[in-house]
Amino acid sequence: MAVPEELVFEGNYTLRTNEVNRLHRAMPTALIHLLQEAALENVLDLKVSAWDLKKEQISWVLMRKHLEIHRFPTFGETITIRTHPAGFERVFTYRDYQVWGEDNQLIASSSTTWLLMHTERRRIARIPAFVIEKGTFDNSTCLPHALASLPDVTDPDIEQVFRVNWHDMDFNEHLSNIRYMQWLFETVPGYPTLELELSTIDIIYKAECRWKDKVHVATQTVSEGHYLHLLTRQSDGEEIARAQTQWRPVV
Repeated sequence: MAVPEELVFEGNYTLRTNEVNRLHRAMPTALIHLLQEAALENVLDLKVSAWDLKKEQISWVLMRKHLEIHRFPTFGETITIRTHPAGFERVFTYRDYQVWGEDNQLIASSSTTWLLMHTERRRIARIPAFVIEKGTFDNSTCLPHALASLPDVTDPDIEQVFRVNWHDMDFNEHLSNIRYMQWLFETVPGYPTLELELSTIDIIYKAECRWKDKVHVATQTVSEGHYLHLLTRQSDGEEIARAQTQWRPVV
């Protein structure tokens, strides 16, 4: 059975100048922003957004993401993003995304894993029955779940420290999950010079960061175009995220 259409959000987005690089291609962070914008519109429609759940003192927390990018859209191109809940498992909820270009070809796809967190206790919360009821269906047609574990960084090639500034935070006043990815991208040789472009990222989020925290990013080369990344909070050494990325030459 396909995902029920009443659970699906489909939106069109036109790439703007502040979302592209000098090659007129979307920056990976811009594409990820648009995925999250579509997801927010979906949960608002379903009335299970963080704002809808505020009275329950719970909120969504992104735990894992797998993203594959086959082609980056270009300036002025209108892309279509389709996203929907993709099932439940114990305390985990899943969400899928597909991105289509103006040529009607699939240009990116992503699977994500989420938890509900009690906003006062900062502990994992149970998924309320009314949320489960909105997303109960045969999810056999959904994308494979994002990876639950990733290799350790044992011998980093590049290390860099970033500071959490005010504009790095989301509306919950925590470090934006997109900023984690932006910072690890900046440690990949060939990314800032546009010699490489992102093909795949797997990331697991472990802990929060707040205003003025400092984040240490360690990146290790596995093979050509394949990197491991470890992000730790500098004040106490706690691991806040780990990731692996695959990159291809820009042509």
